[in-house]
Amino acid sequence: MSDNVVHDQQGMILRDNAFGTLQEDAFRRDFSVNALYYDPNTNEIIDYVGGLKDIEEKRLRFIGETKVRLAEDPVRVLRALRFGEKLGFTVDKKILALVDDTAKRLDAVPPARLFDEFLKLFLNGYGEKIWRKMRDTQLAGALFPSCNPQSPLVLAAMRNTDERIKGGASITPGFLVAVLLWEDFCARRNEWQPGDEDAAFMALKEQQSFVAVPRRFGSFAREVWMTQDRLINRSPKSIDRVSAHKRFRAGYDFLCLRAESEPALQECADWWTNYQTANPELKLEMIQTLPRDAKKKRRKKRTNKTKLPENSEQPAQD
Repeated sequence: MSDNVVHDQQGMILRDNAFGTLQEDAFRRDFSVNALYYDPNTNEIIDYVGGLKDIEEKRLRFIGETKVRLAEDPVRVLRALRFGEKLGFTVDKKILALVDDTAKRLDAVPPARLFDEFLKLFLNGYGEKIWRKMRDTQLAGALFPSCNPQSPLVLAAMRNTDERIKGGASITPGFLVAVLLWEDFCARRNEWQPGDEDAAFMALKEQQSFVAVPRRFGSFAREVWMTQDRLINRSPKSIDRVSAHKRFRAGYDFLCLRAESEPALQECADWWTNYQTANPELKLEMIQTLPRDAKKKRRKKRTNKTKLPENSEQPAQD
């Protein structure tokens, strides 16, 4: 085999341009179940690493020494969890024993690459199951350090996304980003009042060092956050404007998910649910029964002209 594999001091692969025989290629793959070959001449499956047995036993196992394989590429631990849920296989105990140790090394992985893994983890129909496993390890914090992994809102959003995928409804990574960074945004907003735009900017900016969120999805999350107060306040003068906003539906869905763990919001969520299906006469009546706007102090908006760093766009389901 060509000796063109370069590692760093911790064993992580920096460059891999090695080529070799079929057997050597098999041993370079991550999982035994992904190292099978078919010979069309003999109509046989070639198995150098025990992959057939692992398929029969529904076991996901690395080829070679587990610790070395994870040191070569920490992202492999995310793939193990993803494939385990996708295939319904049991992840090898040796892998699970090294999850927390490997999570600490994800900071060496380019944030843009981790966004690609984020899409594969949570936008393929089994995000809730994966999050349930990740939230009890250090993986959740390694990817989204400002997120409370035990948040019922995050779990509800993962479940909702899975259901939408199964039902063929549209999804966007921006919605999950809005959920995962929601508590951080709220904390920053409460600290810097008034300063919703500043809070949104900083919440998204801080996240870029871990999982780099492309601009269009960060903007989506910010717009969803900005709809929340408008939906909850239900100013009679602005109902039409709010319901016509391009992020109204996403903001409404976000509000409904919040209401599952915040009972005080349920009446508001129900009001918007009924409003959307009401006829024009009933809509007018619903608006007229809302409390009139009290005079409010006009808050001076602070602006921050610093832009979020531009990231290369990643393939996603919009």
